[in-house]
Amino acid sequence: MTQAAPTHAVPAQGTPTLGARWKPGDRKHPSSAMVRVDQAGEYGAIRIYAGQLAVLGDRHPAARSIHHMAQQEERHRAFFDRMIVERGVRPTVLQPIWNVAGFALGAVTAAIGPKAAMACTAAVETEIDKHYEEQVVALGDSDPELTAAILDFQAEELEHKATAIAAGAEETPGYPVLSALIRAGCKVAIATAKRI
Repeated sequence: MTQAAPTHAVPAQGTPTLGARWKPGDRKHPSSAMVRVDQAGEYGAIRIYAGQLAVLGDRHPAARSIHHMAQQEERHRAFFDRMIVERGVRPTVLQPIWNVAGFALGAVTAAIGPKAAMACTAAVETEIDKHYEEQVVALGDSDPELTAAILDFQAEELEHKATAIAAGAEETPGYPVLSALIRAGCKVAIATAKRI
């Protein structure tokens, strides 16, 4: 007498089970939410720098640093764009919001002054550093390609923060309040982009 086949399906390797923190759109790999939120974050950073440059102009002394940071963010975004395609990850549906909100944040902080623009960078990079560190811990050794990229990008984000601090970010009037508001906004954006 043969035994009946089990009635429950065993998930394929790398496929999240119902008990895991699975979200719609995360069909192929548990790290899909990471790729989605990181791509959205890099896109948002590019838009912040675009807003800052639109106000400060190319000839402002801070423009050189902002251009350099924006170029690095473009490289980061290109990596996550490729991962989205290769891994079949659904990008965030909120990208049009990040487009406008990122540009507005950059423009408003630059309008306050170049130190406020740098305060924005310092605040954003503080949260991105924490976010990337959490991802590295969560990944462990499960996804070497993604982990290596995150570590590389994290180092550059910390350079951006150091550049901003050296340029007087903390001298911005009301810096603690401005920094706290921007950091809170980053936390909300990260949490939202993971799911939507």
